[in-house]
Amino acid sequence: MKKVILLACLCCMLFSCENVEKKAGEKLQAARTAFELGNYNEAKILIDSIKILYPKAFETRRAGIGLMQEVELKEQEKSMAYLDSMLQAKQKEFAAIKGKYTFEKDAEYQNIGNYLYPSQVIEKNLHRSFLRFQVDENGVMSMTSIYCGAHNIHHVAVKVTAPDGSFAETPAAKDSYETTDLGEKIEKADFKLGEDGNVMGFLYLNKDKNIKVNYLGERPYSVTMTATDRQALASIYELAQLLSSMTEIKKNMEEAKLKMEFVKKNRSLNH
Repeated sequence: MKKVILLACLCCMLFSCENVEKKAGEKLQAARTAFELGNYNEAKILIDSIKILYPKAFETRRAGIGLMQEVELKEQEKSMAYLDSMLQAKQKEFAAIKGKYTFEKDAEYQNIGNYLYPSQVIEKNLHRSFLRFQVDENGVMSMTSIYCGAHNIHHVAVKVTAPDGSFAETPAAKDSYETTDLGEKIEKADFKLGEDGNVMGFLYLNKDKNIKVNYLGERPYSVTMTATDRQALASIYELAQLLSSMTEIKKNMEEAKLKMEFVKKNRSLNH
């Protein structure tokens, strides 16, 4: 009698295991169909559900891991193709406007060059107090407040004010210096976009208005931005947006490439 009961239990277990594998297999087939239709997220959800609903369906789960790797690889390939097309479009856009800017790079000291608006190159602005804007090849924009005068004001920040009284103010510059040239006092303070108290963003929003620039230091000093300087700001700001988006796309492409290599490596190990 005991043998009969034991045999019956074994048969039930075998039937149960076959039933579990069958149901899990149906889920896996649904995931494969979703994958072939390009519904990658749905395929991943179905594969994950096999592990949750049928933890003992070992063969099907193993096959699911293989399918998941195929899904992830196809996702990254699709992402790479999309990013590549975006980058090409941005590069085409950049090529069309590149000639509007002056490119400066000291090969001996700089790994990354900077773009400036032609009206703001140093040789055209000697003995002048103004805000100078530039953007590097990676899209990092910066502003330099330049003061030239008979006496030092020892400024480390600037405040910009629109006609309606609204304003923006930089924090104290992390990088500032002073010098004297033939009796003329020259001071400079550098600010990067994102670390400038939103001064550059404020200037861009008010690029068509008369802006007063107050140099914040030991002595009061102010100038009014010229229309040419406002134009330089707007043009460099827009170029910075384009270059930074290209840098971000390249970064995402590199991440997608690393993910693809990781998935391919795991696939070879599992095979």
